[in-house]
This record gives sequence, structure tokens and C-alpha cells, in this order.
Amino acid sequence: MSRHLCAILPGMDHVTDILKQWGAERPDLDVAPMGVIGRLKRLHDHLTRGLDKVYAAHGLNAASFDVLATLRRSGAPFSLSPTALMDRTMVTSGTMTNRVDRLEQAGLVKRRRNPEDGRGMVVALTDAGFARIDRAINDHVANQHRLIETLSPSERQALDRLLGDWLASFERQTG
Repeated sequence: MSRHLCAILPGMDHVTDILKQWGAERPDLDVAPMGVIGRLKRLHDHLTRGLDKVYAAHGLNAASFDVLATLRRSGAPFSLSPTALMDRTMVTSGTMTNRVDRLEQAGLVKRRRNPEDGRGMVVALTDAGFARIDRAINDHVANQHRLIETLSPSERQALDRLLGDWLASFERQTG
């Protein structure tokens, strides 16, 4: 089937073409998982482009948004130890140091002594960082609604449940 038809017929996508081609060339293979994974990959790419536009509109990228949002959702005083920040964003120490350095240079976070343990440090939102992430999160959530608006509320719930169950199965395996 041509790309033109895929763009016109509801429920048809480029992955359908790929599956049909494999079905013709290798009918002995069950390529159904290729459809699920291929569609998730293509959706990820589309969603990432949509999310990146909002981040960029606020002078951020996915990495800086992640750090600022993590600090913001942690609640007052909007600060975390570097270890807690790494755990909640699931990145390595070197990656987090790089992210915090850039955000500190931009005046969006600052490092300060941990008030609960003077030996340690915390990363805290500055007033400018707080204002930036609060503006960005409003646009981010509105954008997320836009990105899933073609799904009905019941479809969203079903998809969320299925993806949550699938993800949990991996997370149980990796601890």
C-alpha cells in the first residue's frame, strides 16, 4: 500500500506497510510485536518533537525541564540533594552535574548547604527558576492534552492502564 493511501485511510500507518512487506517476504515469522514496538517508537518520536517545541519556547530542553520540574514538584523549599535529584530523574552523577552546572549558569538553580546536614549540598530553584518552570508546566500540560486529544477519555484510560501494566512488568524485573 502506498504512503498516500496510509495518509488517507483511518487506522493505517507506515508500520502497517512494513508489516505487510514482512508478511509477504517472511510469512513464517510472527511480526506482530514489530507492529507494537514500531508504533511506540514512531509515537515516541512524534511526541518528543511536540514536547520539545514547548520546552524551547521557554528556553529549556528536555533535560533542563526535567530537573526544574523535579525540583518544583518536590514541594517547598523546592530543593533536593544531588543524590535525590539523580534518583528522581534517573540519570548518572556526571549527567546531573552537567545539567545543574548549566542551570546554575542560567540562574535557574543554585547550590547551597543542606540546612538539615551542613556537610552536604542541595540544589534549589531560584526565584527565576521557579517562575520559569511554573510558566513552562502550564504550557507543557496543555500541550500534553493536545497531543492525546485524538483519543477518547475511555481510550486514554485503557491505554494508560495497559502501558502502566506493561511498564510495571519491566520495572519489577530491573528492580
